[in-house]
Amino acid sequence: MTPDATAHIDVAASPRRVFDLVSDLRGLGGVAEEYSGGRWLGGGGPRVGARFRGVNRRGWRVWPTTSTVTDCSVERFAFEVKSFGLAVSRWQYDIEPTASGCRVTESTWDRRPGWYKPITVLATGVKDRAVTNQANIEATLARLKHAAEA
Repeated sequence: MTPDATAHIDVAASPRRVFDLVSDLRGLGGVAEEYSGGRWLGGGGPRVGARFRGVNRRGWRVWPTTSTVTDCSVERFAFEVKSFGLAVSRWQYDIEPTASGCRVTESTWDRRPGWYKPITVLATGVKDRAVTNQANIEATLARLKHAAEA
């Protein structure tokens, strides 16, 4: 299935360094456009099956989500996102080694049921989620590159 939004960037850092940033809830919160942080549920940390509570912000709007990690390796970190028990999205970071570091591809798939989309527009202030996510991904990747190369 084709992602609703995706972009990539080349980073002059090791795949492990990038993985450590995107799989760390604070690290990801420091570079992501809407995601502002979270906490692991049940303790532990990033691993397949682990769950975390995330907090997202856009202006004055704030909304929580619960995510489950589906992939957790140096090559891919991905999670399925739910809001009020409903599947709303999948986020994925693919990390490929290159001669000078790695290429990071961030992708997302919108999983919201059609009837739920107008409700999320009110909650988030975003009318066109695909366009907004594309811009968010590009901004996030630029900040991720800066953080990983620092």
